[in-house]
Amino acid sequence: MKQDMRRSFWARKVAGFIVLAILGIFLFGSIVMLLWNALMPELFHLPVITFWQALGLLVLTKILFSGFRGGGPRMRMRNKMREKWMNMTPEEREKFKQEWGGRCGRASAGGHQNEAADADRRADDNN
Repeated sequence: MKQDMRRSFWARKVAGFIVLAILGIFLFGSIVMLLWNALMPELFHLPVITFWQALGLLVLTKILFSGFRGGGPRMRMRNKMREKWMNMTPEEREKFKQEWGGRCGRASAGGHQNEAADADRRADDNN
């Protein structure tokens, strides 16, 4: 009895996910089609597109701009760096800041902080 309830729960969950995915695809395809047809023919004298062409355009942009894994390369690099940062000790973090601060133009030739850059950074932090 309990096993049947588990199967039923997961079957409903999977069916709900499939329905939501299909609705999402149709919603985003419709939005792209409506926006394209409202703007592109008027602004750039491009043809009106169908719903299926809009879906194709969505797939093409997904492939070109983010690949097949979610987030794209920048997101993966950011997550990797964040994980490394979280695993550093406070001493390692300070050393990292000093090393990379010099590489990014925040330190003068003598290794001391540039006063003008430091003042600009403080002003940005206050805003």
